[in-house]
Order: sequence, then structure tokens, then C-alpha cells
Amino acid sequence: MLERTQTKVAEERSAKAAPMSDADVRALLASVDEVVIAKGRKAQTATAKGLALEALKGPTGNFRAPMVRVGRRLLVGFHPETLEELLKA
Repeated sequence: MLERTQTKVAEERSAKAAPMSDADVRALLASVDEVVIAKGRKAQTATAKGLALEALKGPTGNFRAPMVRVGRRLLVGFHPETLEELLKA
């Protein structure tokens, strides 16, 4: 999908080798206005301001992956339709 939309990745980080800390995610939330949280086949949109970190964690207690920031929007978790929409914008 990234190749097809000719999207360039500014930063890539392995969720297993270098998991994000709470402080990392707070800094990321401070840089966006809107967060799309993917859980299974559903995706829900929320404002970043005041969003609880627990909302971004999966059943294992780790942050959902991938986290993709495009402009002032953040996709947390994998949701192909939303990812494609973000990359087209």
C-alpha cells in the first residue's frame, strides 16, 4: 500500500524491539488533533486531547500497532480502509 500510494516513511520503529513508552505516546498525542483507533474490523475516531492511554492499548496491555501519523491524524492499530484514506489525503 505504501508503494502504491508513493508514501515516504519518515520514521519506523519496531513495536517488539523498541516498544513505545507512555511518555512516547503522550508526545505523539500532543502532535495530533484526531486519533482513529482500530479494534478488529471497527475503527472509532476520537480527539487526541484528553484521550486515555488505555484506549490505545490492546488486550495484552501493549500499545496497538502500527501507529501511523499523517499530518495531524493518528491511526492506532491496523485498519486497511482507514489507512488507505489517510494515505490519499
